[in-house]
Order: sequence, then C-alpha cells, then structure tokens
Amino acid sequence: MTGKIKRRVLLVDDHPLTRKGLSEAIVGEADLEVCGEAEEWRTACALMESLRPDIVMLDLNLKDGNGWDLLKHVGGDPAAPPVLVLSVCDEDVFAARLLRAGAKGYLMKDAPIAKVLEAVRKVLAGHIAVSDAVASRLIQFVANGSGKTDRYSGLGELSDREVQVLDYLRQGMGNREIAERLGVSDKTIGTYKSRLMEKLGVRTTPALVARLQSSPG
Repeated sequence: MTGKIKRRVLLVDDHPLTRKGLSEAIVGEADLEVCGEAEEWRTACALMESLRPDIVMLDLNLKDGNGWDLLKHVGGDPAAPPVLVLSVCDEDVFAARLLRAGAKGYLMKDAPIAKVLEAVRKVLAGHIAVSDAVASRLIQFVANGSGKTDRYSGLGELSDREVQVLDYLRQGMGNREIAERLGVSDKTIGTYKSRLMEKLGVRTTPALVARLQSSPG
C-alpha cells in the first residue's frame, strides 16, 4: 500500500532561520513536504519551473528585490503554483494589494505556526487565506460597496509601487539601496518620495515613515 501523497512546498525567504523554522514545522506534517528553498525571486522562479511545487510560501523582502516581482513574473500563468505571502509588513496596508497582485493568501510572520499550516492547506484547497481581522475588513468592504481596506488615512490612495518605496524607507534603506532593489534610478526614487510627501501631507522622510508606523486614530 502506498503512502499518502504529500503536497510540495517551496520556501522563498531571505532569512535562513525563517526557512529553517518553516521547514521544521512542515517536516512533521503527514500531507506536506518542503521540495526546495530560495532567497531570491529569480531563483524561486527557476525552482518553480524545475520542481513544480504545489504551493509557494513567499516573503516580500528578498535579496534581489521583493515578492511583488515574483507575483508579477508568474501573473497570468495558469501553470504557476498558488502563492501564500508571509511577511512582517502590516497586513492592513499590504494584504489586499498582494491579493490583487495575484497572491492566494497573506499572513503576518508572527502568526502561530498552526495558523500558517492551516493557511497552506486552505490555499491548496483553492481558497483565499487571510487572518480573521483582514477577512472581516474585506467582507465589510464588499458589503458596503465603498471605502478603503487600508486603515491608515491616505495610504489607500497610493500606488503599489509607492507603498513598496514607503515600506523600504520604513526599513531604513536609502535612495540608492531602494533603487537597486526595484531596478530603477536614484532619481526615480527621489520622485517617488516627493509624490509620497505630497500625497501624505508631510515634508520629511521620518514623517513619511511615521505615517506607516502610526496607529489608527
């Protein structure tokens, strides 16, 4: 008698300890196994093609860019595996955007491992996986037919790229490092910062970061 077929998971995260923790959690599951790991989105794309995983667990911040790049690369490919994003980035700001970009789930990295494994199985079953709090807000958004899913005033008006730049600023990156991550010029990042300051009504980079880190009023 053959054993139960295990669903294959590709881990994409630039932190070795995070990958190790997820791998150790998955290895004890009867229905799941880790088939590969990557710390760059380009490597992840190559592994997705060669290993054919059933699901990708993806961090947003990677060594050669970010998870948005991977989602953009595989977008529209019916053969691409579903992607579950695990991130430290605030779900209130990022979850809905990443779902629109093609992710099938979004959880914060501080979620209990039982919730993470539950989300993996939910995505594998063809469903969307988010926290209860995000699910409630998305339902309210649909029910009301208007409003914003972002709890922070003004952030709902930003483009996805502007939110990426803002998050990199939150991480303490300078213009040059952000430009390298996004594959654009320093001047372009300067333009994004100017737009962000105008849209959010602030005049300095620390004030921009404070808008992303502030609690809702």
